[in-house]
Amino acid sequence: MFERCLFFNSNGLVRKLNRIWDEAYKEVGLSAPHAYMLRMVAAEPNLTQKEVAEQLQLEKSTITRFTSNLIDKGLIVRQTTEDGRQNSLAATAKGKHLAVRLNKIGDDLYSRMKRELGSKGFDEAVKQIKLTAKALE
Repeated sequence: MFERCLFFNSNGLVRKLNRIWDEAYKEVGLSAPHAYMLRMVAAEPNLTQKEVAEQLQLEKSTITRFTSNLIDKGLIVRQTTEDGRQNSLAATAKGKHLAVRLNKIGDDLYSRMKRELGSKGFDEAVKQIKLTAKALE
């Protein structure tokens, strides 16, 4: 019945991926989206919340909540941009240190997916997902 349903098949995939990613990042006490946000901010200091939202494809309000959470954990700080109109984000020393571990977890997940799906299958799946998302914009 659902073999041709993009909605249910993609949601099923997302639930499976969420379980895998949540399990991987559980050891550091962050959800996968929080971990990716910290990794981004540590790699590219002075990103605005808007830029983070665009790159992670999340709503700005979600990024605002994530920002508050990561600030409360002492992992990032808000800084006012030079023009004074926006806040940019930067990782603290603690956040930078944790980002090294998060990058290792991310690399391990990437290797696992390449191994389980096959290198070609993995690359093709990511390519098709991106193309599908772009086509539906």
